[in-house]
Amino acid sequence: MDEPKRRLIADWLQKASHDFCSAERLMQPAPILDTAVYHCQQAAEKALKGYLASQDVPVQKTHDLTVLVERCIDFDSRFGALVELCEILTPYGTEFRYPGSDAVPQTEDASAALIMARDALALVQRIIDETG
Repeated sequence: MDEPKRRLIADWLQKASHDFCSAERLMQPAPILDTAVYHCQQAAEKALKGYLASQDVPVQKTHDLTVLVERCIDFDSRFGALVELCEILTPYGTEFRYPGSDAVPQTEDASAALIMARDALALVQRIIDETG
């Protein structure tokens, strides 16, 4: 793998990690749940885009994790383990970001989103490490 490609993948994964760390920090000590779940969605999105970059797939301008994970499955069936998690996390990219909605994430939802984001990051990193 050439250096520019390696750097691009590393940049995507670093951004994903930063979003995950932001979500973790927003969960304590006085949680800011709407922003925490947003960063969980973003962490998964950027991790999936990092994997797709590793496969020379141009990055799509989408926040729909189900679209991204289906594209990842085209290259590696292990991404099938993330389909349900992507369906859950996708709405967090927009649902709580803007005023006008009475919907508020619950602590249990945010805690689960954090676990899902961690799992998505771990799977992407493992697959990239194995194939890269």
